[in-house]
Amino acid sequence: MSARLASPSLSAAPQRPQVVLVDDDVALRMALEFSLDLEGFDVTALDSGEALLRIASLPLTGACLVLDQNLPGMTGVETLRQLRARGVTLPALLITSHPPAGVREAAKASGARIVEKPLLGDALTAHITQAIGG
Repeated sequence: MSARLASPSLSAAPQRPQVVLVDDDVALRMALEFSLDLEGFDVTALDSGEALLRIASLPLTGACLVLDQNLPGMTGVETLRQLRARGVTLPALLITSHPPAGVREAAKASGARIVEKPLLGDALTAHITQAIGG
């Protein structure tokens, strides 16, 4: 009787890192979602901080939050403050143009790095990979 080697299962493949992207600019959100997917990330794209706060559960590890600062309603920093108050400790990136000192301080206090727009080359991907620990 010969032993058969088990063939690898597709479900055994390592899970792709996750990005939760929040940006109200439809064109930018779609472009980033497409680009990040090509770079190997599973992307959940949302249009507001409020939509992010309505998500029942976020991953505990292997994910990164990417928040636009200038969202309508609740800003990126305000959204992140609420997530931190709920115990969400995922790494976070705040994307914005020319952030004033107050935004920089608030981002730092919430444990977020700022990535300035325009998002050129692979800067965002590099920051996400570094934040996740890859």
